[in-house]
Amino acid sequence: MLNSLQTPHSEYHWDGSDNRFFEGWYFRVTLPSCRQTFSFMYSIDDPIGGKPCSGGAAQIIGPDDEYLCRTFPQVNQFWGSSSSLGLGHWGKTTLNIPPQQLHPAKFETHIQEGYQATATLNQGIIRDPASQAYCRWQYEVQPIYGWGDSGAPQQATAGWLSYLPIFEPGWQILMAHGLATGWIDWQGKLYQFTDAPAYSEKNWGHSFPKKWFWLNCNSFEQETDLALTAGGGIRKVLWWEESAALVGIHYRGKFYIGVRC
Repeated sequence: MLNSLQTPHSEYHWDGSDNRFFEGWYFRVTLPSCRQTFSFMYSIDDPIGGKPCSGGAAQIIGPDDEYLCRTFPQVNQFWGSSSSLGLGHWGKTTLNIPPQQLHPAKFETHIQEGYQATATLNQGIIRDPASQAYCRWQYEVQPIYGWGDSGAPQQATAGWLSYLPIFEPGWQILMAHGLATGWIDWQGKLYQFTDAPAYSEKNWGHSFPKKWFWLNCNSFEQETDLALTAGGGIRKVLWWEESAALVGIHYRGKFYIGVRC
């Protein structure tokens, strides 16, 4: 594990089979000073390659809910760590090596389109070839809350049963609250920030739930040490379906959770 706050299921889950598979990651930074939020969504589908859905993508929701997306059809240019939170996908690059985590300065020099992310870093650049709209970003994160009490072993969001392949999809809060420092260049407008509230989560499996919702807020005007996370949906459990939901609160080092199935 990269740090004591890394949660279970942070690693990449694909087992190398040709069965239908997807994995997606969600990273968010909130900038209270300008009342804007940036959300970065990375995904990989059917990484075995050669299937109708095979490929990756990076999607960004930027200021005032503007949207930018770039696909990465070459699955062999994606990498994911099997032991910790780490992933990336290269599009255009001057490097002739297998895709891997790079030092941020080397990434900036050699990756003309793509991204990389860990528990403490989110970096990338994508561009819409039709409109030439683009986004470049690089920020480091200090994790504050994973999914559990501070200083205690972190929990699997769906409990101990999530270690078995019975839920569709799997869902894990990677970081309920953290502090991000860095910059985002959104189509020529530079947003610089220090200790901005940050959040991350992921899902994986073979299918999405019929219905689902989730929310997280870790930016409160009068309380800096508070994170509220909730989610639920109708998910598959082996050969049947169930409705499940939870609410989690991190406050002053303690974790409080309520679950309903």
